[in-house]
Amino acid sequence: MKRFFFLRIFTSRKEILSAVTGTKTREAAKMINKVEICGVNTSKLPVLTNKQMRKLFTELQQGEYPARQQLINGNLRLVLSVIQRFNNRGECVDDLFQVGCIGLMKAIDNFDLGQNVKFSTYAVPMIIGEIRRYLRDNNPIRVSRSLRDVAYKALKVRDELVNKNSREPTVSEIAEALQVKREEVVFALDAIQEPVSLFEPIYHDGGDPIFVMDQIGDSKQSDRIWLEEIALREAIKRLNQRERSILDLRFFEGKTQMEVAEEIGISQAQVSRLEKAALKNLRKYVREEPGN
Repeated sequence: MKRFFFLRIFTSRKEILSAVTGTKTREAAKMINKVEICGVNTSKLPVLTNKQMRKLFTELQQGEYPARQQLINGNLRLVLSVIQRFNNRGECVDDLFQVGCIGLMKAIDNFDLGQNVKFSTYAVPMIIGEIRRYLRDNNPIRVSRSLRDVAYKALKVRDELVNKNSREPTVSEIAEALQVKREEVVFALDAIQEPVSLFEPIYHDGGDPIFVMDQIGDSKQSDRIWLEEIALREAIKRLNQRERSILDLRFFEGKTQMEVAEEIGISQAQVSRLEKAALKNLRKYVREEPGN
């Protein structure tokens, strides 16, 4: 998507004051929470009253096109408030703003004054829907169109069954209504779930944030242990056959030195000596650099 808007947000007083060194404090203070799009300060965008909105919509229905532009300009703050919900998606804010404006224009073109509904009540769901559609179509994981269609139909049927039965429907009920297999509904709904970054913060209370990876990490399978297992496996391969057999019987099968001696046909003292030598070689091989 071509980017026609440039968005810059100032939120830190310290950052602003340092960025405008040499200017008056009052001038710097005016820049706090300033949002610029194409050089226009959106904090000064017009805010239309209900009376003005009704007047402009009446003019628009009569074919006066300038009224449409005034309605767009007068509701850009609505778009800005909606895109804040999607700040943690990692998407470019410029793109989200443009897509939100498309949803706003669709809402303006389809709004009916006769329904006696506030424009913001009607427009916000359309703006959100347009942004969600954009996010789905630009999902990093490509999902087949047929699978997405099944998922969207399943969501629609789910809402219908909730309204009809006043309870959450089961997957089997949704599948029966769509006349498809239960597994197909499960796969379709899973396919449209948005991927979550392992580094996405899920909790932050003034200290260090807790990320998704902190909640799903497996201490038993850390990188350090994984690398040690590889090194140990490679070191065991370098032992001779007798040393490998003794270590296998002693530490994997849990046999005593006497039992190992009887099985191999040597004395217990020899088993003890060979075991110590094998462990010594094993430690040596593990500590060696790869390729030595």
